[in-house]
Amino acid sequence: MKIILSFFLLSVLAFSPDLSGQSLVNFQHLNSLTERIEFYGDSVDIIHVYSNYPDYRWVDAKESGPEGIACVDDAARAAVVYLRDYELNHSVSSLEKAKGLLKFVLKMQTDDGEFYNFIFADHRINRDGKTSYQSFGWWAARSVWCLSKGYRDFISIDPVFAEKLKVAVERSLPHVEKLLDKYGDVRVVGRLRVPQWLMYTSGSDVTSELLLGLLEYDQAAKSVEVKNEIVRLCNALVIMQDGDAETFPYGAHRSWETMWHMWGNGQTEALAAIGKAFHDSTMILPAEREGRSFYVRLLINGFMKEMDIAHPEKRVLYDQIAYGVRPMAVGLLRVFDATQDSLYLTLAGLAASWLFGNNVARTAMYNPNNGICFDGITDSVTVNKNSGAESTIEALHTLVEIEHYPDAKKYLYYRKAKQGETPKYLYATFVDESGEELTLAIALKTGKVLLREGGIKAISSEQ
Repeated sequence: MKIILSFFLLSVLAFSPDLSGQSLVNFQHLNSLTERIEFYGDSVDIIHVYSNYPDYRWVDAKESGPEGIACVDDAARAAVVYLRDYELNHSVSSLEKAKGLLKFVLKMQTDDGEFYNFIFADHRINRDGKTSYQSFGWWAARSVWCLSKGYRDFISIDPVFAEKLKVAVERSLPHVEKLLDKYGDVRVVGRLRVPQWLMYTSGSDVTSELLLGLLEYDQAAKSVEVKNEIVRLCNALVIMQDGDAETFPYGAHRSWETMWHMWGNGQTEALAAIGKAFHDSTMILPAEREGRSFYVRLLINGFMKEMDIAHPEKRVLYDQIAYGVRPMAVGLLRVFDATQDSLYLTLAGLAASWLFGNNVARTAMYNPNNGICFDGITDSVTVNKNSGAESTIEALHTLVEIEHYPDAKKYLYYRKAKQGETPKYLYATFVDESGEELTLAIALKTGKVLLREGGIKAISSEQ
């Protein structure tokens, strides 16, 4: 047993980040994927989609695929990260980088408030691609998010630019109103209730990213109408939640119809942030339920890609990606913000530790020395060592947030050493580089979450 533990600790040391005070957030690789171009009469920044092992230069246009070389999806999510870095760390360079990306997103909006997504190598807009056509979908939700956040941040810095961002957001608001034409319309799929006023009729995942943008706009513009729209969209997210601490699927928010997937499932992040801003416990409580029940089970049992809530035997473990980690880790931070319960800081740190080796492949996915984040874990022993824009940005988003909470950051170098189940508890024990143990458990009869220093004895001895 001592030999096994010694080997485990050596593996922890090999993958542990340096937490001696130096920031783990490194924009080097993201900067290397960024290019300034002349685009429809303006100078804007784009982010190249793909970057492959081992040289990590951006992929040539001929290898990028038919959709194009850069997209709004990545520019918008990167702008959000840079703006958040500015808000938390007062980085002027991050503010300037965000502005270049926001200018690109503005150019990709149509006159009626929808968005295109990709551009080709010759910098023409891809107007017909299956992931680029004019629409109010995923790339529009992310656009509203970054434009609203930009509007809020630039009001006092560059009012002229802020007004452009505000106009762009308001151009999209009729599409939000159109969603709500179906408010109250609920159908049943596989015995589960599915509200019809979400994006794509049941997309609670994408709607959560739209809501994060609408919240930013509301906090800046103080629009009663938008606030009411936010509340009604949140009501749909709550309907998409099933189970509780003791009942499957333990408070998970479905992503679409009966399906749950880990990537982009930001309902807890959105509900907790909005609940705190609106002083509304009916939004905070569902976020807590997912955090204390479903997320804890993911930390104990291990991450997965997706499952069908109506047919839980239909689950897929891989790929596991940084885009699955960010909504969970940042969502838990937002629940802490709303409740001040320190449990959520520990859970957030453990969730984010996936980036530093606390994963099924026992591989550090993010390198703080260059900002590269691997594109995913494809099976229990195989890591995709490419590092495209999405993974890079999502890892940086996670860490920009985690670093603001030292009591979460300190758990980044914990690794799961053991998991199991007793008649009373489902549990996992995590170990740090010094051998300190932390046990996370759920009482099977009550759903109570227990977090104790030490191994399973620290839990099982509790009456």
